[in-house]
Amino acid sequence: MRDVFIGLDFGTDSVRTALITAEGEMIATAVQEYPRWKNGLHCDAAAGQFRQHPLDYLEAMTATVRTALANAALDPARVAGIGVDTTGSTPCAVDAAGVPLALRPDFQANPNAMFVLWKDHTASAEADRINEVAHNWAGVDYTSYSGGTYSCEWFWSKLLHVLRDDRAVRAAAAGFVEHCDWITAALAGAPVRPGRCAAGHKAMWHASWGGLPGDDFLRAADPLLAGWRERLYHDTYTADLPVGALTPAWAERLGLPPGVAVAGGAIDCHVGAVGAGITPGQMVKVMGTSTCDVLVAPKVDHCVRGICGQVDGSVLPGLTGLEAGQSAFGDVYAWFRRFLGYGGDVDFTRLSADAEQVQPGAVLALDWLNGRRSPDANSQVTGALTGLNLATTPPMVFRALIEATACGSRAILERFREEGIAVNGISAVGGIARKSPLVMQICADVLQVPLRIVKSEQACALGAAMFAAAASGFYPDVMTAMTRMESGFDAVYEPRPGLAPGYDQLYRRYRALGAALEN
Repeated sequence: MRDVFIGLDFGTDSVRTALITAEGEMIATAVQEYPRWKNGLHCDAAAGQFRQHPLDYLEAMTATVRTALANAALDPARVAGIGVDTTGSTPCAVDAAGVPLALRPDFQANPNAMFVLWKDHTASAEADRINEVAHNWAGVDYTSYSGGTYSCEWFWSKLLHVLRDDRAVRAAAAGFVEHCDWITAALAGAPVRPGRCAAGHKAMWHASWGGLPGDDFLRAADPLLAGWRERLYHDTYTADLPVGALTPAWAERLGLPPGVAVAGGAIDCHVGAVGAGITPGQMVKVMGTSTCDVLVAPKVDHCVRGICGQVDGSVLPGLTGLEAGQSAFGDVYAWFRRFLGYGGDVDFTRLSADAEQVQPGAVLALDWLNGRRSPDANSQVTGALTGLNLATTPPMVFRALIEATACGSRAILERFREEGIAVNGISAVGGIARKSPLVMQICADVLQVPLRIVKSEQACALGAAMFAAAASGFYPDVMTAMTRMESGFDAVYEPRPGLAPGYDQLYRRYRALGAALEN
């Protein structure tokens, strides 16, 4: 019986493969880091440049699928479908055959010919220009379903930056494609089929204005964008629909049988929300290097300000998907660890234990070390620390950084509520949700909402497998697959009522500091 599904989760640093049964049992997993990325190739953190070579994706994916199959001692004939999630917006210039330019010898070492990772901020000037034109455009504001602000982390900003920055890539590029759409097309040997998720949340696609922004608007933003609307796509597709079947070449390379269905691709946080069993009113926080906060609602009759988009069917077909998030979360803690570890190692366990003993608010911090994604995107703002004196210790600063990331989460929660979007509970997935009780407890205290920790350690891969189960026809739809395959919860962090007044005051100080520095 073909009752096993593969979830491929392409993260920032590595790809994960999970083999999952139709009942949601995780049979085996495997993880492979991207070798070029690990060595820091093609990146310049000081300039905000983060690029990934397509070979990293292909090689790591192949290794993890084969390893997972070997670890499972599974008859590959049981595999019925593959689902894929990736970071986003992570687009790449491709040639007329849909091949990323970096896979050609003449562009193999050119960062502009590679995938522009979600956290790449080289397109700030381009985002500013798009926003300037959009907010003065007669008739329609193309940013209205993107929270009112277009980000340098998103598709059109990055496309325009590459066109401006690199004449050779501009001449060779026949199109640009998101990672989640390219990898599924490659596996199925099919034309790229644009996913509703990435198109709606990152490329200003919306049915009300006929798809992507109009060519006249794009030309006004920059003449280099003339004609690009027609080069790309008009229609989009939800991730529960099959792109095709695994090609014979890829089946042999991965050690799988022919005929394995390939589901549509989508962005990791949205797929992780499905893996977490998302329902209307239940926010899912995907907590990793950054955060993504995902909600679904039956109907939203207005444009929600300052978020990362609201798109029909981007998370679950038939429901509006809403996304917000923080540009840095785990990255904030990783930065501090590197900062302290200059010239030596850091005992992070001890640091966390000592930070737990620090009084809340001893030091005040802003978490905008990689700009601010939500609410109200602004890539130019920076992190900050205040209240330092000669008695300040590393645990005090670490505690302040945790509190700042929790306050950033609260700002998002309050914006949704201000906009009339119900948030009745929060489920958390990701490495930090499972590995850091201190962070999760402080988040619960600051948010003043219980946080349920999803049992599955691979919620994104699980969600991808759910879409594979629907795309293969094993289940009639992804809602059924989600109900049958979800893992449930294994911990709950309750807010401590006695701390609420102090954290309310801390949150007000956080907002005041942010407003003062931004202004």
